[in-house]
Amino acid sequence: MQLKKIYDLIDKCAPFSLSEEYCSRYGAYDNSGILVDCGEDVTGILFSLDCSLASVREAERVGADLLVTHHPAIYAPVRSLQGEDAVLAAARRGISVISAHLNLDCAGEGIDEMLMEGLGGSEPVLMHPLFAGGYGRAFRLCIGAGELVARIRSTFSTDKVLVYGRERTLSRVASFCGAGLDEAALAFAAEQGADALVTSDGKHHLIAAAVERGMNLFLLPHYAAENYGFYHFYQKIKWELGVPCEFYTDGRLL
Repeated sequence: MQLKKIYDLIDKCAPFSLSEEYCSRYGAYDNSGILVDCGEDVTGILFSLDCSLASVREAERVGADLLVTHHPAIYAPVRSLQGEDAVLAAARRGISVISAHLNLDCAGEGIDEMLMEGLGGSEPVLMHPLFAGGYGRAFRLCIGAGELVARIRSTFSTDKVLVYGRERTLSRVASFCGAGLDEAALAFAAEQGADALVTSDGKHHLIAAAVERGMNLFLLPHYAAENYGFYHFYQKIKWELGVPCEFYTDGRLL
């Protein structure tokens, strides 16, 4: 199957225009799309959250000539490629790469929405709405803090959960996939009356600010928080792609 046809099928589920809209409206940066094109038809696909050496080797092992990733294989401008850089390793092995980043974060049933659903939430208020979907969610969720920790560990397959705040019953939660805790997210959570935040990669001053506001804060690994939704996307789309598909999870990062 042609690489562009795979791109088009991904675009139907998670339109790449969402990334463009998000960057334009909210001042973000992204680099999603076909990032490595080796010029050959696709006969097998490996889905992996990251374009890493481990995922490239796994793609080679299972006979996949396309990596579909969430995190962009090339993000910032590249000044050089050396040795066993993952992108160079993929190209050397004839493995193309498509990355679906902010578009998949923001799409309906995308990674941010699936983080909320995995926590048990629904019917959210969106922080950054788009024409179809959006990013950042606040929702009702009546649950004890300890029970929420147990749910996170079970649902997102991780035992690495950093918790701030006392044991109490939570009634409203705000969640942000990836490195979503910034000043705007904290302000949004406060405006929505959230008594808990769930995200990853929290910076100290933002953690301190959340704690001072009396919010419970739950930080789980970036990889675990997003791999859950990425696997849901894989399950949703694999039947439409017309070639054998596999999913790779790097257990070291859960």
